[in-house]
Amino acid sequence: MKTLKLLPVDLSLFGLLLLCTTFTPVAGVQPTVHTIRISQMQFNPATLTVHKGDTIVFVNKDIVTHDATEISGKAWKSPALASGDSWRMAATKSAAFYCSFHPVMKGKIVVK
Repeated sequence: MKTLKLLPVDLSLFGLLLLCTTFTPVAGVQPTVHTIRISQMQFNPATLTVHKGDTIVFVNKDIVTHDATEISGKAWKSPALASGDSWRMAATKSAAFYCSFHPVMKGKIVVK
């Protein structure tokens, strides 16, 4: 009976190949950081187009507290943001949002 001694080497090469293909970043695709400023009772920009995985930073530059709440209130919601505070999230899918303190303030994130 013949014993095959290459099996451990084959598994090591397979593991190395798996690591290289799993963790190698795609060339030219880097997450971008986008800022939505809150000032004068508005989100600016009101509509923001991003790529999946990009970071969105909400910065409150207004004199009163605001938040950013996904329209259903179930997917995501920032904490209360006092003047000067910020909150960041990763973009995963398109969503409309509003300020729960001032419901007339509305915005939209479009994820491509």
